[in-house]
Amino acid sequence: MFRPATVADAPTLAFHRYPEEVDAAERPPYAAWVAGALERGVYLGWLAEKGGKVVAGAGVTLLEWGPSRGDPQPWRGRVVNVWTDPDFRRRGLARELVTRCLAAARGRGVSRLSLGTTPQARALYGALGFQASGTEMTRVDPG
Repeated sequence: MFRPATVADAPTLAFHRYPEEVDAAERPPYAAWVAGALERGVYLGWLAEKGGKVVAGAGVTLLEWGPSRGDPQPWRGRVVNVWTDPDFRRRGLARELVTRCLAAARGRGVSRLSLGTTPQARALYGALGFQASGTEMTRVDPG
């Protein structure tokens, strides 16, 4: 089951952002930020659940960028916190969640998105229209 993230999910989203125990101290400030961002509508996230347990998640942060040369749209999106429980990987969950992020951004008029990636995830993001640029990937909606 897929559902939108809520303020109550902020600690889970912080874990997705910082899943390694070495980064555990980073979770509380991120959870506080993401709770506020959800309330302000500048963080849009989705979670996948199985048996009441969150098994995957993804979000998009909306950034007020300002119009730029060739693009009058003042907003950009950054896909973040793409995470899947190791026992649930390779089932299309990340693809579905990122697709939901892209649709939400498009619904807000955001056509330029970026994300950080790993070598393992490049194929997924490439299939969703992102172009590689160093460790960054960007995507521009044609329509």
